[in-house]
Amino acid sequence: MQTRKKILAGVLSGALLLGVGPLAMAATANYNDGSVTGGSAEWQAWVSEWESVATDYTHVSLTPGANETQLNFAWYSKTESGKAATPVVHFGTDKNNLTAFTGMSAQVDDSLTDGVAYDYNHVTVTGLKANTTYYYTVEKNGVQTEVQEYKTGSFDQVKMLYVGDPQIGASKGQPQNGEALVGDSGAANTAARNDAFGWNRTLEIATEQNPDVNFIISAGDQVNKTGKPKEEEYAGYLAADALASLPVATAIGNHDSLNPDYTYHFNNPNATEYGQTQAGGDYYYSYGDGLFIVLNTNNYNVAEHEKAIQEAIASDPDATWRVVTIHQDIYGTGLDHSDTDGMILRTQLTPIFDEYDIDVVLQGHDHTYSRSKMLYGDGQTHGTYEFRLNDEGTDYDWNNAYNTQNDEKIPLYPEEGDTAGTAAHDAFQADNGCYTIEATTSNTVVNPKGTLYMTANSASGSKFYELISTQQDYIAARSQNWLPSYSVIEMDSNSFSITTYQITDDGKVEAIDDTFTIEKNGTGSVATLSQDGETYYRLRDVAASVSGTDSQFNVAWENNGVVVTTGAAYTAAVPAALPTVGSAVTLNLTVNGSAVSTGAVLAEGNYYVPASFLAALGVSLGA
Repeated sequence: MQTRKKILAGVLSGALLLGVGPLAMAATANYNDGSVTGGSAEWQAWVSEWESVATDYTHVSLTPGANETQLNFAWYSKTESGKAATPVVHFGTDKNNLTAFTGMSAQVDDSLTDGVAYDYNHVTVTGLKANTTYYYTVEKNGVQTEVQEYKTGSFDQVKMLYVGDPQIGASKGQPQNGEALVGDSGAANTAARNDAFGWNRTLEIATEQNPDVNFIISAGDQVNKTGKPKEEEYAGYLAADALASLPVATAIGNHDSLNPDYTYHFNNPNATEYGQTQAGGDYYYSYGDGLFIVLNTNNYNVAEHEKAIQEAIASDPDATWRVVTIHQDIYGTGLDHSDTDGMILRTQLTPIFDEYDIDVVLQGHDHTYSRSKMLYGDGQTHGTYEFRLNDEGTDYDWNNAYNTQNDEKIPLYPEEGDTAGTAAHDAFQADNGCYTIEATTSNTVVNPKGTLYMTANSASGSKFYELISTQQDYIAARSQNWLPSYSVIEMDSNSFSITTYQITDDGKVEAIDDTFTIEKNGTGSVATLSQDGETYYRLRDVAASVSGTDSQFNVAWENNGVVVTTGAAYTAAVPAALPTVGSAVTLNLTVNGSAVSTGAVLAEGNYYVPASFLAALGVSLGA
């Protein structure tokens, strides 16, 4: 019987490109004023509601499960005398006959909740089917909440929202109605009040435009306070109406990283021991044709991140798409981060993303929008770098990087006259020119060798940064219009496309970049036939599958014979027919002008060749 197998193209290293320009100083932040964008009635209603929102730490959080048939829940419940926590979700298609799913609960560190005792509850629901309406309630100390509706979408045509840095509370210090927004605790956190309003507004508009979204990907910094109690910020984040029926796969941002409240609020699937900070570590999940890997890049141990990637791939080796989410944008274009702490892991992660065939990396941190060109490593040896905590251990030392090989301290903003510091900084910048730009000609690429790096602007509008003055050579498109934005990702077995929108002050949705699409010709699959116990691969299918890579070759019929030219792209069609039998033949063909013969199978006018012949062309086969 005819089958289809995946082809893995050989990879050659590219040439070193020049590094990015000189380091720029940090930018002044801008923000979205909810009292202006909301309209007086909506804003005043939110202000009156804020105290009850900010003091309710028990909002339910939905997260994708290990695969599309699962859904994860997390929520707080108050610890009450004589009442145990009840980590139970009631879930099903009949709201009057729901099935109970039981998970686990444990105590929350009450230093994070004003000394009031809470338990966190984590539950996984299984057995979900595509395009189905479900209902659920959760138990808080044995009392069920009101019934909520949850709808699954297609598992074949998957649609996601991708957002960056909601960072509830980041507008602290900004003006609003004659006063400065503050980041105090509880309902007094007027910055969180403003940003939670903007976050809810963005999700409301985005889901109205895209009612068939399966889930959200957030590239980190859900909240703003670093290493401090911030439950009112999590309350504002989780209170968004859309999140009652829409799971979010969150990355750990630097503002999320330094205490454990993140781990209480988000029940992440396949949580690993790799990449740990106090907020947790790396995790992964599968959905449709995609394998999604989320790395906690606040931990600079890249060897651990590689182990997480290996574990994820082993769980779903045949996924068509491999998508990584990280917080720090190793290829970004914002003034505050892209040429300093953002690229701190670039030299280490780029070759790993190459090695494991990562298609797309979704980033945040820079509070600007950018889309990279298709990038891969230069094949050279580079230094390795990290950040460390400040002396108090309360935040990262953002002013200095460290070379992990020689422990050299590298000032990212060297003072005038600091000759040694300037030299170390310049060497760090030059070393990060560790990428090669793949040649492409349009916003649709087919079987590319490189990886696409996206950086999301702030979805809530809590804080914006300037673009760096000179656009880096690796950036294809960028934008900063001081407006909240989000991206829509559509993925199936053949294509992965992303379109980014901004929301104007009057609520209009505008595209800020052309749709960018990655296609995998024939989904990377090749028709095969078996003859005398050996597998033969249809030559045209192989050519299409490796087109655009270093192993590409063209195959054509010229002068009554097959002609193969290595290094040339294949642009013709792939045969649609899938015959189940063929005849053994000797194929005489021309390869780069030389006559070559190989055993082959001929079926319906197309030749199938053995793996040994493909290996001679520089193409390796994968299962």
